[in-house]
Amino acid sequence: MMLLERDLIQSVGFRNVKDGGRVTGFQFRVRMPSYRGMAASLIDGIAVRVGTIVDVGPDVPLWTFGERTYTLQQLWDSDGVRWPLEEAAVVTVPLDGGLPQGVHELSIELRLRMSYIPLEHQPTVHRTSRKVTLAPEGREGTFRYGVSLYSFMGDYGTVMDLETALAAVADVGATGVEILGEGHIPGYPEPSPAWIDSWFGLLEKYSLEPTNYGSWIDTRLHPGRSMTVAEGADALQRDLRLASQLGFGFVRPKIGVVSSDLVPDPIWTESVERSLDLAHELGIIICPEIHSPTPIKHPVVEDYIALIERTGTKNFGLLIDTGIFQDRPIPLREGETRETRPAFLDGIGVNPADFADIAQYVVFVQAKFHDINELLEDQQIPWLPVLQALKGSGYTGYLSSEYEGERTPWRAIEQVRRQHALIRRIAGGLT
Repeated sequence: MMLLERDLIQSVGFRNVKDGGRVTGFQFRVRMPSYRGMAASLIDGIAVRVGTIVDVGPDVPLWTFGERTYTLQQLWDSDGVRWPLEEAAVVTVPLDGGLPQGVHELSIELRLRMSYIPLEHQPTVHRTSRKVTLAPEGREGTFRYGVSLYSFMGDYGTVMDLETALAAVADVGATGVEILGEGHIPGYPEPSPAWIDSWFGLLEKYSLEPTNYGSWIDTRLHPGRSMTVAEGADALQRDLRLASQLGFGFVRPKIGVVSSDLVPDPIWTESVERSLDLAHELGIIICPEIHSPTPIKHPVVEDYIALIERTGTKNFGLLIDTGIFQDRPIPLREGETRETRPAFLDGIGVNPADFADIAQYVVFVQAKFHDINELLEDQQIPWLPVLQALKGSGYTGYLSSEYEGERTPWRAIEQVRRQHALIRRIAGGLT
C-alpha cells in the first residue's frame, strides 16, 4: 500500500490517458478528505478546472476504484463500492488530445454527501488547487532515466516508505532507481530474506531496475586514526556483495577526504585495487563521484583515470554529479551568510564542454539539482549545454535525478517530476 501525500490532489498519478493510440483525457488521484472511508455512492461529483484549458462540472469526470471505472450515476447506483481512507481515488477527465506537458494549476470542487449533517448544509464541498507537473511521456530516448531515493530523504521514513518512493519513481516514466545502502536497507548490512524478497517484488511491480548503490568508506571511523587499506577494502567489498545481492550494477563509494576540494584519503587506491577482482566477479563497476567543489580538470580525476589506464580494468569508472555545472548560487537559507557556508554552494560553473575530455571513462550521471520553478526553469543548472555536451560525447547511460533542495514534506516528489519534464523536453530537441 502506498502512503499518500497530505494534499487532497496527489502529484503522483497526474498523467494523460490513451485509448489505443489516441490521447482521450487526463487523470489524477484524490485522497479521501474525510476522517473515515465511505461508500462511493455518497460521492456527489467533482468539478475540475485546469487553468483556461478545462472547466467541467461535477458529473463529467469518471471515477476508478480498484480495477473498475464508474460514471457518477453508476456510483450512485452501486452497492459495496467503497472509497477507503488509505487509498486514493483515480479521477479521469475526458479531453481530446489531453493536456500539454508542463506544470498546471489543477483545481477541484469535490462534493460528498454526509448523512449525519442536516440537508440544508449538504453537500459537503471541498475546494482546493495545486500546481502539479504532468508526468513525462515515454521511457526511452537519447538517455536512460532514473531517480536516486536520496532525492526523498527529507520524506523517507517520515511520510514516505519504500513502496511510496518507488511508485513516485515509476510514475515519472523512469526505469532506474538508486539507493543508499545505509539509508534504505533495514538491518544493513544484513537485511532479512523477507526484506530482500519484498525489494525484488516491488521492483517487478513498478518495472524498475537497480542502478547505482551508494556506499561509504568512513576513513575517520575511529577517533585519532585513519582506516587502514585493509579496512577500506573490507568496507568496500562488504557493500559490493550486498549491492550484487540486490541486483545493482554500479557502486558509488563515498571515500573519506583529506582536503576542502575533496581529495580522497590516500588509502583509496589500494583499497579499490584490492576490490577489483571481486567487482569483476560480481559484474559491478565501482564509480566514485566527481562532486562540487572538485571540477573535471583536477588531480583527483586524473588519479582515477590513471588507475583505469594502469590496470586496464572495466570495473572502475567515473560518476559525474551535475552539481559541478551549477552556474548560479543556491539562495541563502535562514541564518546563512556567504561567509558562513561553503563557497561552492554559489556554484563552481564547470564548462560542460569539459565533459568530452573524460567521457570515455564516465559510466553514470547523477542529475543533481536544487530548484525548478513553475515555468520548468532550473534555477542553478544549465541543462541545455549540459545535455548537449553529454549527447555530443556519446553518453547514452542513466541520468539519475538527485534532488538536493528544500526538504519541505512532499516537495521533492513534485520537483523530481519537474526535472524529468524539463530534461526530457530538452533531450528530445537535441540534434
